[in-house]
Amino acid sequence: MEQFPLEKIRNLVLLSHNGAGKTSLSEAILFDCGVTNRLGKVTDGTTVSDYDPIETKHKISINLSVLPCPWKGTKLNIIDTPGYADFVAEVKAGTRVSDAAVITVCAASGVEVGTEQVWGYSEEANLSRLIFVNKMDRENADFYKTVSALQAKFGARCVPLQLPIGAQHEFQGVIDLLTLNAYTGTEAKAGEIPAALQSQVKSFRDKLIEAAAEVDDSLLEKYLGGAELTLEELTRSLRQGVIAGKIVPVLTGSSLKNIGIGFLLDAVNSYLPSPKERPVAILGEGSKTEAVTPSPEGPLAALVFKTTADPYVGKLTYFRVYSGVFSSNSQVWNSTRGEMERIGQLFTVRGKTQEPVSQVGAGDIGGVAKLNTTSTGDTLSKQDKPVKLPPIAFPKPVFSQAVYPKTKTDLDKLGTALTRLTEEEPTLQVRRDRETGETVLSGLGETQLAVAAEKMQQKFGVGVNLETPKVPFRETVTTATKAEYKHKKQSGGHGQYGHVMLEVEPLSRVGKYEFADKVVGGKIPKNYIPAVEKGVHEALQEGVLAGFPVTDVRVSVYDGSFHPVDSSEICFKIAGAGAVKKALSEAQPIILEPIMNITVTVPEDHTGDIIGDLNTKRAQLQGMNPSDGINVIQAQAPLAEIQRYAIDLKSITQGRGSFTTEFSHYQPMPHLNAQKVIAQKEAEKAKAA
Repeated sequence: MEQFPLEKIRNLVLLSHNGAGKTSLSEAILFDCGVTNRLGKVTDGTTVSDYDPIETKHKISINLSVLPCPWKGTKLNIIDTPGYADFVAEVKAGTRVSDAAVITVCAASGVEVGTEQVWGYSEEANLSRLIFVNKMDRENADFYKTVSALQAKFGARCVPLQLPIGAQHEFQGVIDLLTLNAYTGTEAKAGEIPAALQSQVKSFRDKLIEAAAEVDDSLLEKYLGGAELTLEELTRSLRQGVIAGKIVPVLTGSSLKNIGIGFLLDAVNSYLPSPKERPVAILGEGSKTEAVTPSPEGPLAALVFKTTADPYVGKLTYFRVYSGVFSSNSQVWNSTRGEMERIGQLFTVRGKTQEPVSQVGAGDIGGVAKLNTTSTGDTLSKQDKPVKLPPIAFPKPVFSQAVYPKTKTDLDKLGTALTRLTEEEPTLQVRRDRETGETVLSGLGETQLAVAAEKMQQKFGVGVNLETPKVPFRETVTTATKAEYKHKKQSGGHGQYGHVMLEVEPLSRVGKYEFADKVVGGKIPKNYIPAVEKGVHEALQEGVLAGFPVTDVRVSVYDGSFHPVDSSEICFKIAGAGAVKKALSEAQPIILEPIMNITVTVPEDHTGDIIGDLNTKRAQLQGMNPSDGINVIQAQAPLAEIQRYAIDLKSITQGRGSFTTEFSHYQPMPHLNAQKVIAQKEAEKAKAA
């Protein structure tokens, strides 16, 4: 593909609620731009952007796709993103490297939860945007109801640029409110505006002209004076308003019928900003940012926004060049990691296809394979002129599952597969829980982790089962007690003898145990004390109630005896372990459970439902902070009760809520709950036996 100057590039991200038709829209765009010669379908698994086998199987977008295409002398870098909330990392990456957004709304479903969320992401990224009311041919499609909902939710700046001709099975085309022309069919055949729509056209056109005039004081003066504004003046003012975020044009059509797509692309060209009109934020000293105007002559600054792990090609890295020129077969400086990176052949990426290019200029998007140290969010620059761009802000994981390999072969390959997965998906994290011995995979939701398991099987041939992680319970004692244990065996020749007397007492919640040597008079020789401590330490790893580690206790060895011939270190180790086990069982042991601080952010009207649900999870409310229709609820809850809270919260709030957790402390578990845990442990032991 030819090189385009900065002002002739448009980087735009397609955003929507799941199922509003982004991928079908991207297909229609590629078809109208002459990139493809047929319209692929999501239902058939034939689209350019949903090329991953898992995407075609589930018929949803999972990964973002870059779809470059030319339109009337301009290069459009379209980024198709998933609509499903579990894959929001792809949305965050797409919005970070785009200059504008096209928010797709289903004409039948209207403004949905996902619409509100992607609008919020666009606001965070300060993106200019257009709204495309899609699926006008669908049953129950209602353009005017959808526009009212958009204006109620996002304000009067959502201004229709077009009106539909007909709806549902009678949808025929669109009316351009600026030129007052009607266009019908896939061919956009020009015709007269239907008489039945004349009054609506006049009403909406007046609102459009008023919105455009308010952007420019001189135009507003002319408009209020009763003068007619020219098409050129209106177009120029609309562009200013869109770039400034004062106007969000609303267009309409049907991606499946390919009606209205050409006009949407014209609007992208006419109203959305080029990279030249979006200054780049560069990190200076002390995390301060300074704005730099993008330019091919400037120092190289490229941001990596996606990494894919391909078992055949290797690692493929997607980047956007903000400044300078990125050349094939060169060396660049990874200023995030402070390392040199060798660059091979650069590509223009379209879906799963890669077209070799010699360079990628400022404002453009490209790809490169087999980088060694570079990851998503890193900045690539030149060592003599290092530049650092702000990284992409990804949400933190909130849902975890334990990963169990299905076979011994899977176990051998599991570590590598998980490493590659987390390179590809920044919101996935892997850790080894030392207390439970499990490998735990954390992400944003159940669907994301299920897809991750499918990817491990499909890409790396690793079969895994996902299960709810074990809770790292602990045990402690509530009273002080003394115990004595004598290890004595005689079987001819040297015998075995070790005698230990010790005291176990509770400590405050310090998260560890203490060992004290209070033996006097050589009752136990000093050289055997470390063996006693080792026995105690090993015995405390498995408590007497349910086999959980024992914590918050002080073990004091105060007496004992030895045999000059039969005593040994192993004998005192056994005696120490036996004595402490005996003491634990007599010191009124209890189970401790981990308590988490949980912060839930929800719309105010869901507050009652959330508090009611938290009460069922044995949570203790700590406080609430309402602000602008949002309530931030702070509570403490047992980890055992909130392991699947991501699923519960999504259900209660229809996806509008979010939460974070962090470990707070351990506290005694209620007796009935503890009995259930003990019974479950005994059942597991019986099953294993």
